[in-house]
Amino acid sequence: MGLRVLAAMSGGVDSAVAAARIAEAGHDVTGVHLALSANPQSHRTGARGCCTIEDSRDARRAADVIGIPFYIWDMAERFQRDVVEDFVAEYAAGRTPNPCLRCNEKIKFEAVLDRALALGFDAVATGHHARLTDGVLSRSVDQGKDQSYVLGVLTRQQLSHAIFPLGDSTKAEVREEAARRGLTVADKPDSHDICFIADGDTRGFLAKRLGQEPGSIVDQAGEVVGSHHGAYAFTVGQRKGLHIDRPTADGRPRYVLSIEPVSNTVTVGPREALQVTEITCVRPVWNGPEATGELSVQLRAHGEVYGCRFETRDGEVVITLDQPATGVAAGQAAVLYSGDTVIGSATIATAA
Repeated sequence: MGLRVLAAMSGGVDSAVAAARIAEAGHDVTGVHLALSANPQSHRTGARGCCTIEDSRDARRAADVIGIPFYIWDMAERFQRDVVEDFVAEYAAGRTPNPCLRCNEKIKFEAVLDRALALGFDAVATGHHARLTDGVLSRSVDQGKDQSYVLGVLTRQQLSHAIFPLGDSTKAEVREEAARRGLTVADKPDSHDICFIADGDTRGFLAKRLGQEPGSIVDQAGEVVGSHHGAYAFTVGQRKGLHIDRPTADGRPRYVLSIEPVSNTVTVGPREALQVTEITCVRPVWNGPEATGELSVQLRAHGEVYGCRFETRDGEVVITLDQPATGVAAGQAAVLYSGDTVIGSATIATAA
């Protein structure tokens, strides 16, 4: 007997094919599009943004082709509180959040899953590129599109009610299948930007909400080398857009080394000063098997993977890297792997 599955349909090709595969497998599938914006734009611009009126229409058309019921759920208020306001607060605190990760955690696999289970559904299916076997999360076969990192915050309970039908397929195969199925989204561009900042101007978005707060840019010796209108506009590892008044004596570029929100100070320095080998993380989520064999950690979505070892200390996770990493920012997630299998995740607090 098949499962009752709620298929989250964003209006893109991945979620459409995921829903089609689940329906074809004999499950009782209902499609749902999440309305996450109180004032959605009627059209996206290229690959920028998502959750527009156009996306909801694309999702409805895909559901019609597949032959499944379709609904739109208004999650705008919850999204504003748990994702957008969190995003702004994290930048104001000098950290660099990942809103896609927070959306998976708080919206798709908390708010939506809770409602789905209350309505009698057995599971929620999405178009994420990741594999899930007996509740164990691992990387997609398409390493370039793998999204296990942004799913690493999910709990074992949430994963037990999740289905990721695309984990054994490449993105090219998904698009070819969409075309064969007659889904009009087969060639639709992927959304690569923060969905609630459709124009891609993160600094402008934050300035409107946090206002201007002039401060100093200093070098490692504490000497003022420039000024800014808000420390929230910077992230660790940033090189461009620093607007530094004084170049270095040797002409080498400077990078953001740290952000101090209390003093509103941004510290810059050479790239080698960004190198860290020990990372302390908080709020761990252990959602995989016990760590064995070769361990690795990913520190940003689609970022480099580093060999590592780790230990827990007073509820925190201390990760020691086999080789130095650069641009490690507080607020990002550190997702731990054993081979391709996710062991768990935690939020980066400090790095040295």
